[in-house]
Amino acid sequence: MDNNLKEYILMLADSGLILGQRLGEWCGHGPVLEQDIALTNIALDIIGEARNYYHYLAEKEGKKEDDYPMFRDERSFRNLLLCELPNGHWGDTIMRQFMYDCYHYHLLEGLTGSKDKTLSAIAHKSIKEAAYHIAFSGEWVIRLGDGTNESHQKIQGSLDDLMPYFEEMFIPEPYETWCQDEGYGPSSGDIRSRAINKFQEVISEATLQIPREYHNQKGGKSGYHTENLGFILAELQYMQRAYPGQDW
Repeated sequence: MDNNLKEYILMLADSGLILGQRLGEWCGHGPVLEQDIALTNIALDIIGEARNYYHYLAEKEGKKEDDYPMFRDERSFRNLLLCELPNGHWGDTIMRQFMYDCYHYHLLEGLTGSKDKTLSAIAHKSIKEAAYHIAFSGEWVIRLGDGTNESHQKIQGSLDDLMPYFEEMFIPEPYETWCQDEGYGPSSGDIRSRAINKFQEVISEATLQIPREYHNQKGGKSGYHTENLGFILAELQYMQRAYPGQDW
């Protein structure tokens, strides 16, 4: 397997794993039981997708699936910075999820046409779940934005705080460009145009305003992360680091 393709698959897998780990922190702490369960199910969906990518790499490289999430350090992870940010309040989590869903759904839509049959099959399976995810998060953005004065102010603050992490999803790393050129992945430009249309449509209906000025943050897809990732991995990897090779 070409190293560019491996990096691309790790980016897909790591982003889902880390965001799923973050969403799992809401289990038992959601505002109401229904939403608590909904977020937990979304976490399981995207971690399940991540596992499919890790399993594919493991088969190709003669390793175990757990080797990828459990035995790499922060610099080896390729996840989006957005995915590792703290949950914050409910509005922060919902806005982060909606931003990711706009990207993720349209990424999978394009990935269904990958010349790699395994990646195409994973995308075909996962896009059914991603369609629910974007509907869920989008409806909540509208509900909070067009709700009470307090909910509007909080979700607007979430949008302002998270907007610097939005553009990273569409700025291709060299390995993404290679995969696009070789027919393994969709064009970042195509993903961006479709994702932006959906994003702006919901933001407008929610009566929110996209901030005019912000500084784009990037680096996660090439291994440069915020301090948050180290804490996530310390918890995620503890058992396998302490007792290597254990199965459950």
